[in-house]
Amino acid sequence: MNRDASLLALDRAPAPWDICVIGGGATGLGTALDAVTRGYRTILVERHDFAKATSSRSTKLIHGGVRYLRQGRISLVLEALRERGLLCLNAPHLVRSLEFIIPAHAAWETPFYAAGLKFYDLLAGQLGLAPSRVLSPAEVLARLPGLNPAGLRHGISYSDAQFDDARLALTLALTVADHGGIVLNYASVVSLLKRSGKTAGVRIRDEETGLERDIPARTVINATGVFTDAIRRLDEPTAPPVIAASQGAHLVLPLDCLGSSSALMIPRTSDGRILFAIPWHDRLILGTTDNLVRDITAEPRPMAAEIDFILSTAARFLASPPGRSQILSAYAGLRPLIRTRPVRRSASISREHAILTSGSGLVTIAGGKWTTYRKMAQDTVCQAEISAGLPRRRCRTASFPLHGWAETPSSPHDPLSIYGSDAIGIASLGQPAPIHPRLPYTAAQVIWSVRDEMARTVEDVLARRTRALLLDAAASIEAAPAVARLMAAELNRDENWIAAQISSYTELARGYLPV
Repeated sequence: MNRDASLLALDRAPAPWDICVIGGGATGLGTALDAVTRGYRTILVERHDFAKATSSRSTKLIHGGVRYLRQGRISLVLEALRERGLLCLNAPHLVRSLEFIIPAHAAWETPFYAAGLKFYDLLAGQLGLAPSRVLSPAEVLARLPGLNPAGLRHGISYSDAQFDDARLALTLALTVADHGGIVLNYASVVSLLKRSGKTAGVRIRDEETGLERDIPARTVINATGVFTDAIRRLDEPTAPPVIAASQGAHLVLPLDCLGSSSALMIPRTSDGRILFAIPWHDRLILGTTDNLVRDITAEPRPMAAEIDFILSTAARFLASPPGRSQILSAYAGLRPLIRTRPVRRSASISREHAILTSGSGLVTIAGGKWTTYRKMAQDTVCQAEISAGLPRRRCRTASFPLHGWAETPSSPHDPLSIYGSDAIGIASLGQPAPIHPRLPYTAAQVIWSVRDEMARTVEDVLARRTRALLLDAAASIEAAPAVARLMAAELNRDENWIAAQISSYTELARGYLPV
């Protein structure tokens, strides 16, 4: 996957394209993959980098949604559990089963949660993971050594799936490219092309050169998440908003705060949500929050109140309450919830998705979540076929191995396991030197990111091709000069570029260190 080659292929391609997708997050990449595997000539454009915003800032779970089960949203849970099972099959190098434990302190909690999770198992059917079961206090503490034992009666163990969100997004992009589609980052849509009042493509600006290009297309799909309304207004300036953005904050701490390979699920917080303590890449993620916000940005920041809330909630359940000084990184993402009526609490807004088609034929996919990206994409392409009069073709992605799939996935403890079969190519580069002593990444991974994964900036490498920014923001700042020099050699950049990259990345990464 090479950006220069993609631009060259775009300039040489016959017009029009069948489908042009705007947005390089989970939904857009999934939609492009569905389209290209149905045989449509497909191009995707993203104004920043793939998964720059919400799609790299999740809780790192592919799950049915225990909270939705409690709310009675059975159809949403059924759909998500099916998609969870399919992803475990289609991307086993990125999506794996993880044990979650709910501590029970009150007498009623054990039968209540045990019954609910047995129903959860039942809904998953043949695509289920390990069955839920009740644990004794001793079994709970053996699995969660960092849990506060006071008042513990039982624990309920169940399984959901965990993943690396940015890596899955990149894997989708690579899979699109594998099957003949074009994916292009740093390509902003500046306007929609119209013919006789109908949307007929997009005009993009190359953010690296400033050059503009027209991309004629039979149908255009708006899959821009929290930025959905901005694209809709390029089509209809007076279009009412459909997105209500909700912020979810997360804290990353040393894994020994919990000391476990299992996850802790706190089933009820003061704001009516669920809080997780999840082992991830040898760190511990605490989160999340759910607060409606008006400022929609690609770089949201956790609010001081969110950090305090997460720490104070975790302190009630952990034997050694974590403090601010232990936070390695703090990040936030914005959920693209569908605005149906005025609301005060975003936790009450459905995570289901909706597809809108404007009078000009612009197709918009809004709402949803990472777990159901594939089904959202399927529904969107089916609607695009109708809208554009394309031939109806069968969706193929339900059973479709993603890039890097291997029949026998490597151990999750292998640092290169998230690359799947590409790990062999990375190892063959022969650059095993670590980029920083506190980070599990090597020079070879930086080089691979540039040569094969379309990384263009130090941020691309440290935030998304690797997860250094989230694992240890301070260490990632210290690694930035070495990464910039490795990238400059690959991209033929000069000392001015290196200095600018180090400066801009340092400024960004400091925002992940809470004051």
